[in-house]
Amino acid sequence: MTARYTKPPSLAELEEMAHEALKTIPDEIKRHTHDVVIRVDDFPDEETEKEMGLETPFDLLGLYRGTPIGEKGAGHTAQNVDMVFLYRRPLLDYWCEMEEDLLGLIRHVMIHEIGHHLGLSDDDMERIEAEA
Repeated sequence: MTARYTKPPSLAELEEMAHEALKTIPDEIKRHTHDVVIRVDDFPDEETEKEMGLETPFDLLGLYRGTPIGEKGAGHTAQNVDMVFLYRRPLLDYWCEMEEDLLGLIRHVMIHEIGHHLGLSDDDMERIEAEA
């Protein structure tokens, strides 16, 4: 059954959906997510907009922040927590324009951003998602 929304999901509801989506991603990726924090904001902050060279804050659906696993060595000390940011308003805008399943869209963005945590290429992430 497809969820029907009479109003856009809140930040908290979208975060809940992200945790649901996380349960469905391939084990190849999911097994590396125990320390990754999921954060949902309406939009990227101004610093991120500038850093990413965004024309509009709607240009970014999600973002991985942290040190990719491949760059962590035995002596590595974490400077920041590994986080996946999801941006609610751009996600909802994309969802409305493309008429995709919202949970599927969130799942796709989660796979992509966690893939960055793992140091995977876009081709690797597309292959993993296609095989799932």
